[in-house]
Amino acid sequence: MASDASTRIALKADPNDPDDFDVTEEALERALAELDERMRRAAESPRTEHVMLVIDQDILAKFRATGSGWQDRINDALRAASI
Repeated sequence: MASDASTRIALKADPNDPDDFDVTEEALERALAELDERMRRAAESPRTEHVMLVIDQDILAKFRATGSGWQDRINDALRAASI
């Protein structure tokens, strides 16, 4: 991607929002690449299905805190429960 100012992508953080942060062009490209990878994996796995699921906030927070792939770990935990 070109690096001149006319094509640069950046989002400035809202100084009034403590949860907001600056987003660089590199971070956006990385996020889009990760999204592409997730979409590719989903397309390759016809056994998966998107559903709406209600999970307690504390459980969800624990899985999310484990980083990338937390949805797969939820799936593994459900499979291990042998329901």
